[in-house]
Amino acid sequence: MREHLRIRIDQRDRRVAIVLLTAAIALTINNFAADDARWLITSLDALGLNAVAARLNESMFLSSHKEANDLTFWATVQIASYVFPPLLVIRYIFRDSIRDFGVRVRGSVRFAPTYAALFVVCLPFLIFVSTTVEFQARYPFLEFNENDPLGPLLFWWVLYALQFCALEFFFRGFMVHGLSERFGISAVFVMAVPYNMLHYGKPMLEAVAAILGAIVLGVLAIRSRTIWWGACLHIAVAGTMDLLSLHQRGIL
Repeated sequence: MREHLRIRIDQRDRRVAIVLLTAAIALTINNFAADDARWLITSLDALGLNAVAARLNESMFLSSHKEANDLTFWATVQIASYVFPPLLVIRYIFRDSIRDFGVRVRGSVRFAPTYAALFVVCLPFLIFVSTTVEFQARYPFLEFNENDPLGPLLFWWVLYALQFCALEFFFRGFMVHGLSERFGISAVFVMAVPYNMLHYGKPMLEAVAAILGAIVLGVLAIRSRTIWWGACLHIAVAGTMDLLSLHQRGIL
C-alpha cells in the first residue's frame, strides 16, 4: 500500500510547485496589501518608527493629495509583489539567470512589428469601449480635470508604466518561462487563469479581453524570449485608454 501512496517528484515538478506557490504568495500580497496602508502604519508603529508611521498616516488619510498618494502606494506594492518574490526564487532557489525569464533584449527587435500590429488591432476596440459610462467612470485611475496641474498625472503615468513592466515580468516572464520546461506551450494557459482573475473588478469586456490578451502575449513571450515588447504594448493600450476617456469627457 505504501508503494502506491508514494509520490515521486522530479526536478521539473519541484520547479512547477515553487513557481505556483510563489505566484500564490505574491498575488495574495498583491490583493490584500495594496489597497490599504493601515497594515504598514501599524507595523511601523510596532517597530518604534512612530514619526514615519504618523507621516504615512497623514499622507494616506488626511492629505489633500490623498487620492494620488493612495494610487502611489497601490502601484508601489504592486511592483514589489510582482518583482521581489520571483527575483528571490530565481536567484536563491533556482540559481538561474534572470535573462532566462524573459528579461533579455538581444534578438527581440524583429518582433516589434508584430506588437505594433496588435496595438493597431486593439485600437478600434479601445475607441468603442471608451464611449461607455462604465469605462469613463474607471479611467484614468487618477481623477483629472482640465483645470488640474498636469504634473501629478504625468507622475502617475510613469508609475503606472513601471507597474505594467513588473506585471509582464511576473506573468509572462516568471510564470510562463518558469512553467514552460514542464508544460511547454500549456504554461501560457496556466498563467492566463490568475491573470484573468486580476480583471474581475473591471468592466466585463476588459476582463474577457484579458483572456485573449494573456494567451497572445504569453505565446509571443515564449517565441521572442522577452517581456519588453509585451510591456510596451500594455503601456500603450493603458495610456490610450486613459487619453480616450479624458477625450470622451471633453478634457482633451
